[in-house]
Amino acid sequence: MLTMASEKPILYSYFRSSCSWRVRIALALKGIAYDVVPVNLLKDGGQQLAIIHYLEDTCPNPRLLPQDLKKRAQVRMIADHIVSGIQPLQNLSILKQMGEKKMEWARNCIASGFQALEQTLQHTAGCYCVGDEVSMADLCLVPQVFNAERFKVDMGPYPTITRINKALLELEAFKVSHPSLQPDTPAELRA
Repeated sequence: MLTMASEKPILYSYFRSSCSWRVRIALALKGIAYDVVPVNLLKDGGQQLAIIHYLEDTCPNPRLLPQDLKKRAQVRMIADHIVSGIQPLQNLSILKQMGEKKMEWARNCIASGFQALEQTLQHTAGCYCVGDEVSMADLCLVPQVFNAERFKVDMGPYPTITRINKALLELEAFKVSHPSLQPDTPAELRA
């Protein structure tokens, strides 16, 4: 959750949350300083893609949604596919229900989603998910690839996803927002 109660926004964040990471990237790209209040998602709630839409509406530079309407639709389609079709299937609450099969479940869900995503990106990608400008789709992609790696998904079948992810991780906003650099990251997971 992001609140605007003070001069600086406050981001209620969990170091490894895909949702929190997407917001951290957006804040870094837009140059917005913020305070972090760590939230343990094992006990509390998470973030919404709506925060990124809010940031886009209130701080439109740099743009996270292209002006070109076709590209804008492609960005939304890719972002929605990741945040609605892949990421929720490996949320903590779902994985708890899967018990001993949680790793296999997560790998299968991610691989299935990545198969469709790889095909889409082969038609939309330039340097990034849609063309050569960082977009909301890219903010969704990087945390999902991180989760894929965490769950030991074979990334070999997804060369476009891998190439885009590598390019994005070279950008400062993606580096500073990485889970290993967050204040609530356990010491053994810090970079």
